[in-house]
Amino acid sequence: MAIRRRIGMVFQRPNPFPTLSILDNTMAHGGRGLNRRQRMEQAERALRSAALWEEVKDKLKSSPLRLSGGQQQRLCIARAIAAEPDVLLMDEPTASLDPIATAVIEELMASLCKEFTIVAVTHNMQQAARVSSVTAFMLADETGIGRLIEADATAKLFTKPSDRRTEDYISGRFG
Repeated sequence: MAIRRRIGMVFQRPNPFPTLSILDNTMAHGGRGLNRRQRMEQAERALRSAALWEEVKDKLKSSPLRLSGGQQQRLCIARAIAAEPDVLLMDEPTASLDPIATAVIEELMASLCKEFTIVAVTHNMQQAARVSSVTAFMLADETGIGRLIEADATAKLFTKPSDRRTEDYISGRFG
């Protein structure tokens, strides 16, 4: 449990809690022991950090299901960061989003990496090149178990990978 409290998770598809308001979704995992004013401040901070505050500040009591897919994903990011984790895990956070919402999430990731260690999974090579400073390439072996092939600075891995399998994947020869 101690480790889980230090990690925030954002999934491939937005998963706001449908029975909670936008505000309550934000505070679902944070704010223990805080009074109402402190909880509101924490929620506003998280929503601002997720680039969502200006869009929802007048509808905090509304259902999150009224938000667009990109807004729902940013709400889930706000919920994850409201708990003030050390690490933010993101499993293909833009896979179900349109290009505009994807660009917003990528910008958000760039700003959040100043506060959190972000580990993001993506199959989109262009996205990996845009948003990461370090890239790891993993590949399933013949038993189906995923193995780390190599990890390096993103610029180096994309221009001079040290393993042929990485080069083949990046160049599109397989995958």
